[in-house]
Amino acid sequence: MYKLVLVMLMMVVWMLLHALQTDEELAITALFQGKHAVNRAAHAAAQQVDEAALAEGRLHIDELAASRAAGLYLQRNLQLDESGQPLPGSYLQERVEVMDFQVVNGDSAAFPYTYRNAAYDYEVTLNRPGVILIAKIVYPRVFTVIEQIEWTIKGAAELTSG
Repeated sequence: MYKLVLVMLMMVVWMLLHALQTDEELAITALFQGKHAVNRAAHAAAQQVDEAALAEGRLHIDELAASRAAGLYLQRNLQLDESGQPLPGSYLQERVEVMDFQVVNGDSAAFPYTYRNAAYDYEVTLNRPGVILIAKIVYPRVFTVIEQIEWTIKGAAELTSG
């Protein structure tokens, strides 16, 4: 009889460990998906050239177009609506928040420019006009074996030349 109880107990422990491993693997997948989305959004934003400044021979990012492009790329890559809420059928369940969005142009900074944000422990050096994007994403746990995970994902991109 005690062997049956021991086997049942071991099955429960095995199932909990299996749930833990599954949740951790899914969390890493969600983190990579979020990092790729932030990087793509920052890159798309950094490519929004101000045509008037370019006609004058200056590399300058259009801040409004950059903000729109970053938002659109985050929406499409993470399946979000305009307010950052996940769409039905999306993997995420909580709102994605853009914590910081900075467009760094030559008129506001001398290059190379080092961006520092102590609140999010982030530092990046830009050698030409660029964009910095920091977003908060919450992992939707499948099981309740692990604690809730929140990531502050950081990305930066520079305006590419030619």
